[in-house]
Amino acid sequence: MTTNLLQGRTILVTGVLMDTSIAFHVARIAQEQGAQVVLTSFGRTMRITQAIAKRLPNTPPVVELDVTNEDHLAALAGAVGEHVPHLDGVLHSIGFAPPAAFSFMDATWADVSTALHTSAYSLKSLAQAALPLLKEKGSVVGLTFDAKFAWPVYDWMGVAKAAFESTNRYLARDLGRQKGIRCNLVAAGPIRTTAAKSIPGFEAFENTWDNRAPLGWDVNDPEPAALACVALLSDLFPATTGEIVHVDGGVHAMGQ
Repeated sequence: MTTNLLQGRTILVTGVLMDTSIAFHVARIAQEQGAQVVLTSFGRTMRITQAIAKRLPNTPPVVELDVTNEDHLAALAGAVGEHVPHLDGVLHSIGFAPPAAFSFMDATWADVSTALHTSAYSLKSLAQAALPLLKEKGSVVGLTFDAKFAWPVYDWMGVAKAAFESTNRYLARDLGRQKGIRCNLVAAGPIRTTAAKSIPGFEAFENTWDNRAPLGWDVNDPEPAALACVALLSDLFPATTGEIVHVDGGVHAMGQ
């Protein structure tokens, strides 16, 4: 791998709850590549994130952010600014849906609106909140699960991911024109993360993905997806925006 890919950069990473998560490995690789990292968390998960942060090469600061809380969003630039003078990149690794949202016909609007707010609209909210600190030609990267299909068990979270992917395209349009900021997503195959564990029946993906992937797939290895995120946070893709990079072993390109 190219060394010092993010030398002198500052990166905001959301969603670090486990050291097996994609977000954790993005933070780790970013630090190894020379970046200064700031993490976010909130509420009862703050202590978890602070504990997991100590497993990184350098323990980063953790600032409070619930992406559905307008006060937290308004305070984000100031809170991050206490630790770094600017941001070169932001990783969105946030998703939540109530259990009822994983039953398509039974979910209520309250369930669906929660999923859409936390898992789709939050991409715009996070980017806008970080914008005062984001340098020109910076990078916003998000994590998705390919929303072109009606997956088993994914239900309204799949709809939220479709909205998330559309949000990314509109952000790419507006932030590109405004500050030359690139906005891209990584569509990762199934990884045994906190988000995956919250989805009833998600093991159905885990049990079949490796057989369908021409390159094979290891549900316990978040590093390939993390590497793609780091590459998109760097200058290696200076003219790429509004894109979805698939890191799924090739499943997205195969027939049934």
